[in-house]
Amino acid sequence: MENGNLGGKRLGWAGAGRMGYSLARRLLEAECDVAVYNRTRAQADPLSEHSATVVDSPAELADRDIVFTMVAGSDDFKQVVVGPEGLLSRAGTTPSVIVDLTTVSPEASEQVRSQLAEREIALLAAPVSGNPKVVDAGLLTIVVSGPRQAYEQVAGYLELLGQGVTYVG
Repeated sequence: MENGNLGGKRLGWAGAGRMGYSLARRLLEAECDVAVYNRTRAQADPLSEHSATVVDSPAELADRDIVFTMVAGSDDFKQVVVGPEGLLSRAGTTPSVIVDLTTVSPEASEQVRSQLAEREIALLAAPVSGNPKVVDAGLLTIVVSGPRQAYEQVAGYLELLGQGVTYVG
């Protein structure tokens, strides 16, 4: 999908580790507007060379239309979204969709999903299969579950991340 067909959404990205860095870079190389947070800022800073806006807390991503998370695990995912400096910490400012690319426990996903639902924010669970080399080759596979309308908003961005994007409802 061409970038012109993506709708010009403002994207947020939380997690610039081995996988997250490569994935965020793919969006930036497609000329998407991406702000990036990583708890160790030095890991995210090089993305500024690709036009990323690097921020100091997940709360600074709250004004983005869509936020992707690619963090270490369940606890980190909860911290980024519902923690004291998380995406939900700013009253009146939230993304419309959060796409979690991390593999998290069903319990963590449900805890976050219920808090997001209270604010009418969609959560898509989209765990990835691959590694940074697979990402760089554009061969990542992603299985996505969550609301269909939210999936349709982010499908083009997911297609930039990999070739195997499957919506499972």
